[in-house]
Amino acid sequence: MQHIKILLAEDDKNLGMILKAYLDSKGHHATLCSNGVDALKAFHAEPFDLLVTDIMMPVMDGFALAHQIKQQQPFMPLIFLSAKKEQDDILEGFRLGADDYVTKPFSMDELLMRIQAVCRRSSSTPSQPSVYRLGNYSFDAMRHVLVRGDETQKLTSKESDLLLMLCENMNQTLERSKALKAIWEEESYQNARSMDVYITKLRKYFDKESDVKIVNVHGVGFKLLVE
Repeated sequence: MQHIKILLAEDDKNLGMILKAYLDSKGHHATLCSNGVDALKAFHAEPFDLLVTDIMMPVMDGFALAHQIKQQQPFMPLIFLSAKKEQDDILEGFRLGADDYVTKPFSMDELLMRIQAVCRRSSSTPSQPSVYRLGNYSFDAMRHVLVRGDETQKLTSKESDLLLMLCENMNQTLERSKALKAIWEEESYQNARSMDVYITKLRKYFDKESDVKIVNVHGVGFKLLVE
């Protein structure tokens, strides 16, 4: 199983530290937060493969945290950990988009197996629309939106298609001819000028994001650079 970056939200300090140490020892990387607000800040700071969250936490509970993250990254795999075993709580967890719901107490080995199973299903679903983390932005190609905190920028179909191709070739050169054939269906001077206009529009969306740049590769195409 590949290395998994896990956002772990657990207010029980001892359990949280044990979980983090166990997951790290298995070759994964867990970022531990003690409440939903800190976990949401961590989510905005870097990309994660999976959210594992307790439900009963101070400041912001696990349900509220999951709701916030799913609004910005709908296909983020999610596992709830909770001592709440009532059917209403379990159903609410799945209504919020949970891939699994693990009740306490639980076996560490079983949790690891469940984490790996959820990530396998997530990565092997070919019809799953792509959601990309671009600095502090989240790009949802299916919904044609760029989200940054509370700000949502709706994209046109061509803007979204072009940004998706750039994301699929992130930090690599996207050939101009390839994009023209895929999106405009024909290489022509007029279509090339149109694409330049859309590239300029996309650059403006990332004006506030120093870690995201769309640069020209002279005579070849464009490159989306994400630090």
